[in-house]
Amino acid sequence: MPSRSASTALPVDSIGVFDSGVGGLSVLQALRRAQPQACLHYVADSAFAPYGERCDKEIRDRSRRIVEHLLAQGARLIVVACNTATAAAIDTLRREHPGTPFVGVEPGVRPAIALSRRKRIAVMATEATLRSERFRALVQREAAGGFVHLQPCPGLAAAIEREDADSPALQALVTCYAAAVRAADVDVVALGCTHYPFVRHDIARVLGNEKVMLLDTADAVAAQAARLWRAPAIEADAAACRLQTTGDAQQLRRFAARWLDMAAVVAPSALEL
Repeated sequence: MPSRSASTALPVDSIGVFDSGVGGLSVLQALRRAQPQACLHYVADSAFAPYGERCDKEIRDRSRRIVEHLLAQGARLIVVACNTATAAAIDTLRREHPGTPFVGVEPGVRPAIALSRRKRIAVMATEATLRSERFRALVQREAAGGFVHLQPCPGLAAAIEREDADSPALQALVTCYAAAVRAADVDVVALGCTHYPFVRHDIARVLGNEKVMLLDTADAVAAQAARLWRAPAIEADAAACRLQTTGDAQQLRRFAARWLDMAAVVAPSALEL
């Protein structure tokens, strides 16, 4: 559904959502399905995308700024719709805001292992996610006894952020990384970045095996947020969804119009944080 342009502020008691860029829109869509009567406020930190190529300290600093903004605008629950920010910052955010529930996004290692017939899975993610202590602990905890192929995908989130899913450069990256996953002989692939579902069909094409399952965690994240959400319900028609970006507002508007099947208001100018 095409998005609208407006600067109207959201009412209080919203679910705040943020990502390094537009990837978290896949989570936002799942949130709307799970919570049709909740107000949603999304921030795309596109001016600093991709987080996967930044150091942990910078990711934490950006996450702090965005969370402070969302809370000031009435957010009562925060969804960190970014695997990299979850790995680098969510523990810090929870410690600094003990009264606010936080829901993070992590590669679906546990469900991937559970679904794998041969206990052979792959995780496609940013380099920052794969190197994080949080992710390493997740693999050790949830995949003991299984085989996990870790596939870093440098540049892929940034290429998706540039909008053109059919560009030769983006397709070359998809082919390179998915071919490496195919060679690992796995039967479940966890998409460990919220940008990657936007090219899941291209990844599946390169894998070339309909028996290989691609798994993302957007619906599971939305379900967890729904369990934690305690705000009074409002009429679905009045449930606002506001989108802001630190980058190009026109680009966010185009991306939302293409990928979001929901009404959304796009702030007309860049957010300075």
